[in-house]
Amino acid sequence: MSWLTAPSTEEQLVWTVGELTGYIRDLLAVDFRLQDVRVEGEISNFTAARSGHLYFTLKDEQSQLKCVMWRSDAERLRFRPSEGDGVVARGRLGVYEATGVYQLYATHLAPVGRGDLATAFEQLRQILEAQGLFAAEHKQPIPPLPRKIGLVTSLDAAALRDMLNVLRRRYPLVQVLIAPTLVQGAEAPAQIIRALQWLDGRDDVDTIILARGGGSIEDLWAFNDEGVVRAIFAARHPIIAGIGHETDFTLSDFVADLRAPTPSAAAELAVPDGAELQAKLRTTSRWLGQHGRRSLAEKRTAWHYATRALGHLSPQAGLEKSTNCPRPSVAHSIGRWRSRSG
Repeated sequence: MSWLTAPSTEEQLVWTVGELTGYIRDLLAVDFRLQDVRVEGEISNFTAARSGHLYFTLKDEQSQLKCVMWRSDAERLRFRPSEGDGVVARGRLGVYEATGVYQLYATHLAPVGRGDLATAFEQLRQILEAQGLFAAEHKQPIPPLPRKIGLVTSLDAAALRDMLNVLRRRYPLVQVLIAPTLVQGAEAPAQIIRALQWLDGRDDVDTIILARGGGSIEDLWAFNDEGVVRAIFAARHPIIAGIGHETDFTLSDFVADLRAPTPSAAAELAVPDGAELQAKLRTTSRWLGQHGRRSLAEKRTAWHYATRALGHLSPQAGLEKSTNCPRPSVAHSIGRWRSRSG
């Protein structure tokens, strides 16, 4: 039977199941209003097939609508649908001829009441937190006197210039090694991971800074990528995250060893203040000088008294003392002996 053609007059009283189903399918296909519809409901009977396709039912208090989302569309979702979620599904209506059931072939899915990015953020945050990736015991200390800092950021970003200025001003002795990368867009996560792994594989790097300037949640989304978060967690070198502005938070901030509110602040936290070090050095030098002079004076005094004491205890001094003492006469001694004998 041709497209959108009813049975002939002789066949009008009896339809085959396939004919009727095909006719309904064709009716739905030519109604442009049903080729791009949005339907709000609660997800039930949710199944994520091994093939990557999603199967679920949208329901409200009155009705139910079967839905399917093919893998190519499901891979673009920024959150993980689950049983009981309130969502708005967008797609086209069609008929699954094998069962004769009309259903929604969804191409987009968004949670009701909040953006899909916010939902995806919270879902992944809870998963990673439960796995211990954000735990304090995994945080590494930041070296106080680094010799070389690794920077993961865009070469074109103002954040790079800001960080370099801070590092030169605070601690000009430190060396800087830059691993350039995209910081937003679909290709950014893979590049960020490669840059982190390259720097982390070097033995001459002490600290790594992961940074980019501010932006919308979409602009910063690469730093919420699960692969990026796990690469930070797996790093053997300490990592400071300086992403966005003070009010911006990404999952990379949670997993990093130290979170800075801005890229410039990250640079400040990575190195000591050279002026403060010089002041401490001068203070320490003065203290050592004063302490050394006082200690030397005390040792000289002690040496003087010790020398005098040793002089009194020497054999020569004892001999001189005994020589100078008056001695009784022999006659006097004999007389004393006779008097005791008589």
